[in-house]
Amino acid sequence: MSAIRVLVVEDFEPFRQFIASELAKMPDLQVVGEASDGLEAVEKAQELRPDLILLDIGLPGLSGIEVEKRLCRLVPSARILFLSQNNDAELVRAVLGNGARGYVLKVNAGKELLLAIKVILRGEKFVSSGIRWQDSSDS
Repeated sequence: MSAIRVLVVEDFEPFRQFIASELAKMPDLQVVGEASDGLEAVEKAQELRPDLILLDIGLPGLSGIEVEKRLCRLVPSARILFLSQNNDAELVRAVLGNGARGYVLKVNAGKELLLAIKVILRGEKFVSSGIRWQDSSDS
């Protein structure tokens, strides 16, 4: 089986390095590219055609939300996993509704990132434990 091709989109380089070190723990994942802003993310995703995109919401240029919308059209086979500091449940609901497969809070990335990747690669959705999540049908 070939490796899962991953694009990491994060503007804060130390956190990008942390993500790469976490991904190295899964030998079936291969980081094929990195981007530090929204426009670069769209360009690299079109060029590299990754299977999985780890995407920050707060990016310079285009926001992660706008990047997600574009990538769902341009690279529809890629699964998108957001990594963010924002724990707003409405934002999470919106990005999952736009097509993202998961959402991990950066503060929980050390313990949840690899689990989230496994879950979304199985075709399921993942929402970080630090989000006060309520299904819209409960409102």
